[in-house]
Amino acid sequence: MTAAQLPPVAPEVTATLVEDLSPRLRKRLDAAVTKLAARPTHRDGDTVTVAVDDDTELRLHAPGGVVATVDAITCGCLLAPACLHRAAAACAAPAADPPSEPVPDAAPEPGSAADPTLEPTRATPRQPAPAPAAQPATTPPDSTPLTTTPHATDSTPATSAPALAPAPAPAPEEASPAQREAAAGLWSAGAAVLEAGVDGAGAVAQAALLRAAHTARLRQLPRAVSAALSVVTLLRAARAGDPSYRTADLVTALAELLGSAHRVGTATGAELAAVRGRARRPYSPDGSLRLYGLFTEPVVTGSGHGGARTWVATPDGRLCTVGDVAPGGVGRALGVADRTVRLGDTALTHRELGRAGLAVAGATVSPDGRLGAGKGVKAVTARGAAWTEPPLAALWETPPAEQAARALRSVSRYAEPDGGGSDLLFLDVELLGAVRESGGACLLARCDGGSLVRLTVADDDPALAHRDNLMLLATAPGTRLRIIGRLVPAQHPRLTLLACSHPTGEGTVDLGFDRLRRADLPDPGAPVHTAPPQPGGPGAESPLHLLERRVEQTVPAGRAALGLLGDVTAEARRLRHGGLPTAAGLLTALCASAAQRERDLFGRLLPADTDGFATHWLAAARYSAAVAESLCAAAWAPSPGTLTGSPTDAATTSRLAGTGSRR
Repeated sequence: MTAAQLPPVAPEVTATLVEDLSPRLRKRLDAAVTKLAARPTHRDGDTVTVAVDDDTELRLHAPGGVVATVDAITCGCLLAPACLHRAAAACAAPAADPPSEPVPDAAPEPGSAADPTLEPTRATPRQPAPAPAAQPATTPPDSTPLTTTPHATDSTPATSAPALAPAPAPAPEEASPAQREAAAGLWSAGAAVLEAGVDGAGAVAQAALLRAAHTARLRQLPRAVSAALSVVTLLRAARAGDPSYRTADLVTALAELLGSAHRVGTATGAELAAVRGRARRPYSPDGSLRLYGLFTEPVVTGSGHGGARTWVATPDGRLCTVGDVAPGGVGRALGVADRTVRLGDTALTHRELGRAGLAVAGATVSPDGRLGAGKGVKAVTARGAAWTEPPLAALWETPPAEQAARALRSVSRYAEPDGGGSDLLFLDVELLGAVRESGGACLLARCDGGSLVRLTVADDDPALAHRDNLMLLATAPGTRLRIIGRLVPAQHPRLTLLACSHPTGEGTVDLGFDRLRRADLPDPGAPVHTAPPQPGGPGAESPLHLLERRVEQTVPAGRAALGLLGDVTAEARRLRHGGLPTAAGLLTALCASAAQRERDLFGRLLPADTDGFATHWLAAARYSAAVAESLCAAAWAPSPGTLTGSPTDAATTSRLAGTGSRR
């Protein structure tokens, strides 16, 4: 049995079932979850049955697809309902996304929520207008305020109205006491997970975090709730040995949880609205749009969903997407590409839309550019545009450094919600050949302007065409292409390749769906070259990894992993010599906090300062992410050594790809 075979369980249901267990049964809960995961399941409509043993069955009733109440999980054993099986099943099942809460004065959302491509939405509470900037004081604090009206004189009529001072601006909105209490609960639960690490954050710790998330949902803190559920999901994946689990993802989720919980108590006004977040993606009216297709990419997620996403652009260069993603994996992704787009009355498929155009009336668009497909949306097929024709050609005219800075704001690990923007880059490149790195082979290319960029595979699934196309393009050095790629934050320019102009110059290639042939290439058969994994650049020799390693090391084994390190003076010295004195201070403080344990008068260890350690860890995690993003932005910036035709560029190109002469 896998978690995907069980219906999602509401967080409050899991928390309640675990809290109702006796201390003795809680100690056995993790073993029960592991044992239950090996038992066979059977689905009959909205009910999933788990065979606990030959004589006992456990049932999860999920009307609407979610187990929403405690009574919906029943067991046939003699100890039910106070048995261990019900809590184990809830802990083994995925955590359900919380439903959206109604908000007073919410404006009606255009479109139809019944449309499968339109997500339910929720309006945010109205915020007070921002206060005007404070003016310099012109009177002492205790004196009468000056006004702009003239003083009364003997000629002033006795009935003149007195001058009135301007009304004070409303104070920025602050979090309510209930929200601060809920945020404090999330902080405590997240700090406890960090203290214990993956190995110690079992079902009981996860249930405590789910309870805190449920309370935060009731207090209208959806951003922190989403982070808490992500932490629980990643903890379960790590403990189950899921091959798709990455420690860096859990680091990001934990830092987002702790950071959001901390900021609730200090944020005001617009910052508070961003910290609260939104429960659902809002779609707002955008009138009539003229759209030009760019390309279509397959979408395959780790949760088993699959589909396609088509990118389109407006005449002013704004990017939008039309998607169709549902459970089904890579097989569904391959099939959806040739299905009709769910938008108005158009008969275009996704792949056809990527090369054609649309005229849309009554359009609705989310902050991240997704087009809604409600009943009020009308769309008809229109003429498209080639990548070399206006208005699409303008996308390639922006300097790569500006495009990278824009994309970096979109892919930032701790970006504010509804920030908008796109992580795509539009570049004209010359292919240089394949290079081998520790993580595998990639394709080296040179942008117009001289910067070297590494092009990697967007998806390794053999059913998709990404890898085969990249390997084939690597055999044609000297080929010039117009490409579209997704920024990969790294200390050197790096993209995942999504689409390109056809090597023959006619049309475009969706590299996830279309398969190139050797006959399409001008010069096949170039050899594969070996290059160092890190090219020269602003961040190539940065010792930031010393801090990042300690931040990640905390997550699997908890505070104890850092407490046993001992002296980190040498690492701190390397950070200072590398121009990162703040990182050196954070590393020293983090490790000192991990090792700090005080004793009472009898020599017994006192409880550890969990909050203090979490604060040091959060500062180190957020700092290392910010520096890494700065190094990524600097890597794309033009420098004298990478100008076209310069000796440094020629030497670097020769060293990395072996396609030029050594100077």
